[in-house]
Amino acid sequence: MAIQVRVKRWGSSMGIILPKIVVEKENLRENDKIFVNVVKEADMKGLFGSLKRKISGQEFKDEIRKGWEK
Repeated sequence: MAIQVRVKRWGSSMGIILPKIVVEKENLRENDKIFVNVVKEADMKGLFGSLKRKISGQEFKDEIRKGWEK
């Protein structure tokens, strides 16, 4: 099950809070051992508007279709 949570500071440590729905679905209890797969969310801000020149939608489609031609 993949969920998105925020990392929070707890004293000198960091922690996450599992949503109630996850706790109930997985029947989690205090002191259960679980595995957490950490994947940091990508920063996509730099991708939008990063084209060197502005082109129309039709020009963009034509450019993409060049690879389809036999």
